[in-house]
Amino acid sequence: MEHKNVSSRSTSQKALRLNLDDKKYGTIVEIGAGQEVARQFFLAGAAAGTIAKTMSAYDMKFSDAIYGVQNDGRYVSKARVKAMMEQELNLVLERVSEGRSKASRYFAYAATVAAKSFNRDNECHAWCGIRIQMYPGAEPSNIKVHVRMHDDNAEAQQQALGVLGVNLIYAAYYYFEDPKMMIDSLTDSIKPGRIEIDSIEFVGPYFEDIDNRAINLHLIRSWKTRAIMFRPDGTIGVPAEMLYKKNVITIRGSFRPVTNLNVDMIEQGKKAFYAQKGISEANTIAIAEISLNDAKGNDNHVPEEDLVQRVQLLNALGYNVMISDYTRYFSLRAYFRQYTKMHIGIVVGMINLKQIFDEESYRGVEGGMLEGFGKLFPDNTRMFIYPELNAEGELREFSDLKVQEHLRFLYRHLLENDFLTGLDTSDINLFKIFSRDILKQLKSGGGDWENSVPKLVAEQIIDNGFFGFKQKRR
Repeated sequence: MEHKNVSSRSTSQKALRLNLDDKKYGTIVEIGAGQEVARQFFLAGAAAGTIAKTMSAYDMKFSDAIYGVQNDGRYVSKARVKAMMEQELNLVLERVSEGRSKASRYFAYAATVAAKSFNRDNECHAWCGIRIQMYPGAEPSNIKVHVRMHDDNAEAQQQALGVLGVNLIYAAYYYFEDPKMMIDSLTDSIKPGRIEIDSIEFVGPYFEDIDNRAINLHLIRSWKTRAIMFRPDGTIGVPAEMLYKKNVITIRGSFRPVTNLNVDMIEQGKKAFYAQKGISEANTIAIAEISLNDAKGNDNHVPEEDLVQRVQLLNALGYNVMISDYTRYFSLRAYFRQYTKMHIGIVVGMINLKQIFDEESYRGVEGGMLEGFGKLFPDNTRMFIYPELNAEGELREFSDLKVQEHLRFLYRHLLENDFLTGLDTSDINLFKIFSRDILKQLKSGGGDWENSVPKLVAEQIIDNGFFGFKQKRR
């Protein structure tokens, strides 16, 4: 991943600048990866000017006694880091605020970490956060991030988290008016590929105008992660939690807006997916995926507001949503395989199947089409293909696809080994629906577009003025 270095200051220079400012004062608590953030401040010198207390409550009973037991019972969780930040900032304000300058702005940094274990292959991740007063006497605001560590040893992971923690504290004080700059700066002095930030949340009185859905999209565009996930309630999800021990059925689309045709494809795909042995709605997550890149891998720079509107409409229908920068389907499958070993189903239209058999689609892939297919169908992965109408208005299914002569045995191999499954359609008239026509009608205020989208989607578009909607003149 490309690395975006925002600040010219090194980690030690950032820590020293904070240490020398006696108006910034707080606590650093770290569980699970040593005290690397605190160590950075001590190494920089003059840490007494910044740090009121450092602590690591490794024993679970000690930790529970200090921070309580969270509902999910987990120690490396969003709820846990929130409890840590709140408890520690309350103690700072209670114990030292009366004796310090009224111009002081207090903070509590917290991290709860599952670093590389000595004798097992565990998920290496952390929840890190800061609770901070943006100005003297202000009600505090929170910033929380979820981090995945990719170094292969605990020492390197700890070092990376130490730098990240300094970056987060520094950004909260000096970049708080520019959330995108805050995100850009989080990996300063960390080499590319060592950590991934797949979720960030801004909460509190100073961040009331921030849409967390939109700002999380910047994690992709700043190369902090490859994908962001949204739960049906619109909140940001952590992929490792949402996909853990789940079968995955996904469909890619622009969903601008989501139409009755899109919904039929999703539902027909789910129906066929659930028909497989051992797969049910209870052990499956269904995801509508939007790629930021076109078929040639070019970022089309869609405004974040536009993407958020699409997410909101899909969420209104109860779907999980993922936005990624993946172009090829085999990369999408590999992303899911990081988090689950269970079945993966990908719903596509006939046009997508044609692209998969287009050798031009594999330009830049060393092994060409064979490498692409090898990565797409290695284990428990199946494609579900929705039919199309041909020029004569007849239904055309995936088994009717004509491929180039030298690819016919590859196509036959996929058919005979059940890597491809055909889907039905509930209504042949759905093929008359085109998103581009709906968008034109929305902007002109005319047409019968409401009949082409689910009722909930139409209501949201009208109520919120999505996609340049103009009310019909009476």
